[in-house]
Amino acid sequence: SDSESGSEDSSLSDSELQEAFSRGDLKPGLNVVLEERPKRRNDTNGLKQCLSEFKQQLAWVERLDVTLGQAVDPISQSASSKDGVDPENDFQREMSFYRQAQAAVLEALPRLRKLQVPTRRPDDYFAEMAKSDQQMQKIRQKLKSKQEAMERSEKAKQLRAMRKYGKKVQTEILQKRQKEKKNMLNAVKKYQKGLSDKLDFLDEEQTSSQGNKKGSGSQQIKKGPNAKRRYKNQKFGFGGKKKGSKWNTKESFNDISSFRPSVAHNKGAGKAGKRGKKALNKRPGKRARQKMKNRAR
Repeated sequence: SDSESGSEDSSLSDSELQEAFSRGDLKPGLNVVLEERPKRRNDTNGLKQCLSEFKQQLAWVERLDVTLGQAVDPISQSASSKDGVDPENDFQREMSFYRQAQAAVLEALPRLRKLQVPTRRPDDYFAEMAKSDQQMQKIRQKLKSKQEAMERSEKAKQLRAMRKYGKKVQTEILQKRQKEKKNMLNAVKKYQKGLSDKLDFLDEEQTSSQGNKKGSGSQQIKKGPNAKRRYKNQKFGFGGKKKGSKWNTKESFNDISSFRPSVAHNKGAGKAGKRGKKALNKRPGKRARQKMKNRAR
């Protein structure tokens, strides 16, 4: 080749180059022009000799080599030919590899079972871990930190979404209040100009306030006063007006259901009743009155 001739020329000395130039062996130019290409050699004997030198006659269990074609396709019930696979089609190419590996497995497993070579892992098989416990602990902590970071980011997203929703609700409430205020001002202007004879928002406020009062009253009736309030009511009364609380009213004046003439006019009590009344109204004696004056002094 050209490179080999160039390397041979470069290895020559200056005197040899001068002699070759004088003979006319060297042609002008950078590359050496060859008259004819070297013939290719198919040395089969030499290849077979090299193969016999490094070939080892070992049993099949030591080699485990299987050379087969593709397995039968269960759908088409035929083995796809080698020429039928399009190398540009990725799916056909990968399926051909898969079928060939499947055929090799179907051929090798029965031979291994015949030679009593186990092909399944036993249930009590424990293999040594490729990584130490410390390395696995570091990996576990890293995965845990990543999971916690993802949870924190998810919570932050939820909080942002809630804030956005809260702002949206707040803006809607403010817009609603502004709209109500605008409608109220328009209603007041129309009422002042005489275009309308009533104010609707006042009626709505009155009905709402009455409803609130009724609701609060019902709640108080249901709930009732606490223990402290009951004690103060028992001790000091229930509040309200004290002066003139015993005055008669029209209803109490006309109500005579509790009137008993026998008790009012002291009838039917007998002599004991009269004696008791006289005993109550009896004036103390002179000595008793004198003692009372002395005590007062």
